[in-house]
Amino acid sequence: MRVGERTQIMGILNVTPDSFWDGGRTPTVEAALDRARRMAESGADWLDVGGESTGPGSSDVSADEERRRVVPIIAALARELSLPLSVDTTKAAVAREALAAGAAMINDVSALRWDPEMAGVIARAGARVVLMYAKDETPRTTTRDVAYDDVIETILAFLRERIEVARAAGIAPDRIVVDPGLGWFVGADPRYSYEILRGLDRLRALGHPVLIGPSRKSFLAHTDLRPPLPVARRLMPTAAAVAVAAWMGVDIVRVHDVEEMRQVVATVDAIKQPERVAGAARG
Repeated sequence: MRVGERTQIMGILNVTPDSFWDGGRTPTVEAALDRARRMAESGADWLDVGGESTGPGSSDVSADEERRRVVPIIAALARELSLPLSVDTTKAAVAREALAAGAAMINDVSALRWDPEMAGVIARAGARVVLMYAKDETPRTTTRDVAYDDVIETILAFLRERIEVARAAGIAPDRIVVDPGLGWFVGADPRYSYEILRGLDRLRALGHPVLIGPSRKSFLAHTDLRPPLPVARRLMPTAAAVAVAAWMGVDIVRVHDVEEMRQVVATVDAIKQPERVAGAARG
């Protein structure tokens, strides 16, 4: 499926012990394959495989260890499933082997900042890249607080600069996807993540597909509900964020709960295009 036809679902497949929601659930290739099969059956359009958590308090992982976690799973998924595969990494060495094993996109939370070889690896492979805004300039997201006069304008300026870097390295414009960052990536204050969701139309004006990853993130714990919601109770807030994103035309939503979010997106699509639902019902 071409990006842009509808909001696509990217299923998160973490093969790390310390991811905030599903760390340690898929420690083996077979466990990862089983989860991937279930996500594919539930309607995933993409699978995003990650071998290193970048959340606050997570541990550094060497390139060798990350390759050991990720590359065999990418190879196994590519043999068995027809879904396009993305790899969540900031390391060129991992990206190179994952692309050779069958991945189609590199999801780089550093937007090509943390490894000088990353842009060239992606360009030579003709792969897609996700350029994500992150407030930190080191390979580990922190809880450092920041203040923005206009968070969307800050993100736009950052993404414009990183898009130029990607293009200068030889990555074709139609291979670039942008992600505004949510949760700790943008800052400790949850209102900034909500402002990003309100301003998604401004991000779409960049002219590149937009990906967002709201799934069960910390900002969703903070509304007028008391006490704040723990991770296990953030499914419905995630659904609300995904519904808004789909309504505003976001191209890809990156989520843990594929079946539920596929239902959300399908319902939004039905509201936006009821004539298609009527045709399907008659069929």
